[in-house]
Amino acid sequence: MSRAADPAVTLRVTLLGTGTSTGVPAIGCDCAVCRSTDPRDRRTRPSILIELADRASRTAFAAAVRHILVDTSTDLRAQALAHDIRRVDAILFTHSHADHVLGLDDVRRFNAPHRGPIACYGDTRTLAALRQMFAYAFSPTPAIGGGIPRLSLFDVAGRFTLGGVEIVPVPLMHGPWPILGFRVGPFAYLTDCNRIPDESWPLLEGVRTLVLDALRDRPHSTHFSVQQALEVVARLGPERAYFTHICHDLPHAATCARLPAGVELAYDGLVLEVP
Repeated sequence: MSRAADPAVTLRVTLLGTGTSTGVPAIGCDCAVCRSTDPRDRRTRPSILIELADRASRTAFAAAVRHILVDTSTDLRAQALAHDIRRVDAILFTHSHADHVLGLDDVRRFNAPHRGPIACYGDTRTLAALRQMFAYAFSPTPAIGGGIPRLSLFDVAGRFTLGGVEIVPVPLMHGPWPILGFRVGPFAYLTDCNRIPDESWPLLEGVRTLVLDALRDRPHSTHFSVQQALEVVARLGPERAYFTHICHDLPHAATCARLPAGVELAYDGLVLEVP
C-alpha cells in the first residue's frame, strides 16, 4: 500500500484517549483527580485518530486512505461514539499491551463503510500477539454467525506511505520491550516509552508537534516521568508538546500551570491541526 508522499497533505489529529492502562478515574479510587469535575481529568485508554485533509491534487488511492487510527484501545467503542468516528481506513499499532489492542473487535463496525479488510501495521512481535489474542479473526475457517473484524496485517520494516503521507516508525523502549512510535511529517506520537534509543533521535529531528508519554512525577520503570519527558522536549525543541498516557497523579489544570510555555497535558478530545 505504498505510494509517493504528497507534500500538500495536512493532518488533523484527535487525541481519543490520554490515560494510563487503568483509565482515569481508576476503579475504586477516591483521590482528588478521580473525583475531579474537570472533564480534562477523565482519561480513557490511549489512542489517536489521524485524519488527512482532502485535497484535489491527491490521487484516487490517497483519497481512499483518510482516517488512520493509532492503536485500538480498550475504550475504542466509547471513543468512536464520543467523537463521531464513522470511518477507519488503516490502523497503526505501537505495541500489543492490553490497553492498546483490546478494542480491536470493535473495528468490525468500520468494515462496512470501508468495503473490505482494514489494513493493520505493526512490528513482527505485535502482529504475532494480535494473531494469538484474536485468533478467531484470523482463522481460515469462517466462524458461524459472523460478527468478525476483517483485517489484513502488514509487518512494518521501515518507512511506508499511506494516503499520500510518509509514515516513519520510530523504535522506542517501553521498559524491556521494544515498541514503535510514529512520525507523520512534523508530527510525532511517542506513547508508552521510557527511553528513546540513539538510532531513533535522528528520526525525530525537526518535529514541530510532539505527543509524548509522561505518566506521573515519580519515576517509573516503563514510562517517562514528567521531568524526563521535559528533557526529551528540550532536546527535540518542538513548537508545542503534549503529554499523554497520564495517570491519576496529575491534575490537568494544576499540572499545566507549572509546565513551561509550549508544553501541556493532553486530554481526551483535544484536536491538533498539523500543516
